[in-house]
Amino acid sequence: MFSARWIRENGDLFDGGLARRGVEPHAAHVQDLDAQRRAIQTAFQDCQKERNRKSKEIGAARGRGEDVSDLIAEVAGLKDAAQALEREEKALGAKLDALLAGLPNLPADDVPPGDDESANVEIRRWGKPDYSDSNVKQHFEIGEALGLMDFERAAKLSGSRFVVLSGALARLERALAAFMLDMHTTEFGYTETAPPLLVRDAAAFGTGNLPKFEEDLFHTADGFWLIPTAEMPLTNLAAGEILDEDALPLRFTAYTPCFRAEAGAAGKDTRGMLRQHQFSKVELVSVTRPEDSEAEHERMTACAEEVLKRLGLAYRVVVLCAGDMGFSARKTYDIEVWLPGQGRYREISSCSNCGDFQARRMNARYRKAGERQTQFVHTLNGSALAVGRTLVAVLENYQREDGGVTVPEALRPYLGGLEAIG
Repeated sequence: MFSARWIRENGDLFDGGLARRGVEPHAAHVQDLDAQRRAIQTAFQDCQKERNRKSKEIGAARGRGEDVSDLIAEVAGLKDAAQALEREEKALGAKLDALLAGLPNLPADDVPPGDDESANVEIRRWGKPDYSDSNVKQHFEIGEALGLMDFERAAKLSGSRFVVLSGALARLERALAAFMLDMHTTEFGYTETAPPLLVRDAAAFGTGNLPKFEEDLFHTADGFWLIPTAEMPLTNLAAGEILDEDALPLRFTAYTPCFRAEAGAAGKDTRGMLRQHQFSKVELVSVTRPEDSEAEHERMTACAEEVLKRLGLAYRVVVLCAGDMGFSARKTYDIEVWLPGQGRYREISSCSNCGDFQARRMNARYRKAGERQTQFVHTLNGSALAVGRTLVAVLENYQREDGGVTVPEALRPYLGGLEAIG
């Protein structure tokens, strides 16, 4: 969430960043509400000073034996006026906070312009997509033919956008998650974490999911939110903290189920596992000093890419344009894996640098050695990877003519040496 003071001093810059996002100008409105609030704060302080002065006069007048009834009435009136001003200031503050809470992060200077995914810019590719076989199957055709992927029974249990995996495919999904976690913890320095899957309002607000994206979340009757990604609890581990500079960067990873209502996704990816209400993901989160976050963003993206390289899956990396980025991001790289069944690249990871946007919402700070003043940290998050979509990519890229699936070599140790499913 933005500082009203910063917007007061940088209105044109603020509106320019919003314009790149396709959001209308808000600086004038913010500045007007802020000016009203500051004026009321000044009036409140003046009222309190006058009340204190009159209260002292009452004591002095009593000491002289004078009638103080008029002074007492004035003090009572000033008290009422101060309370009214205090209520008005709180109401304006709440209105200003609500306005700021609904505005997205500003894009970094090097984020390309554009309104939607058509303006995203490819920056590199790895591997060679196979365009040769026109008879290649999609993942759900492979899984259903194997009898190990069941959407019909899942629909009886829970409705659309759910799946039941069984046997070797359930084991393969678990192997993928273990493989990712082992790589990120033993080679890349992330701390494995098992966070709660239910969080309170403050945690959802801190990462920018509330209030704007309430309809995308699942909510329990007793006030919890099911996490749409482990980013939500992992990032909030720093909420309300003042960290020592020497402790940074913090790097967390977690394998969790994720839950998304997929509001607005009607008609998109209705077949298969690409867009589900429940899916699993290995998430990466970093908390850094501001001057380190850009390098950390590149590092995090490379960690996610390495998973695909070791699985032998062709992919490309694109930088998202300003209009296609997520609400909290200032810069995002999407990693898109090649799916031969669809004949196209599909997103499998999104790695974002959020700057201090989330840190301000959750009051996450650090203190440099020898200094009293604190600064907001920078937060970053990325999928490394979405396990379900990685399973999809393995099935489609390693499918065999006999209907089976070759197990990538990197996963065989996690499957007792199993070389193929079929």
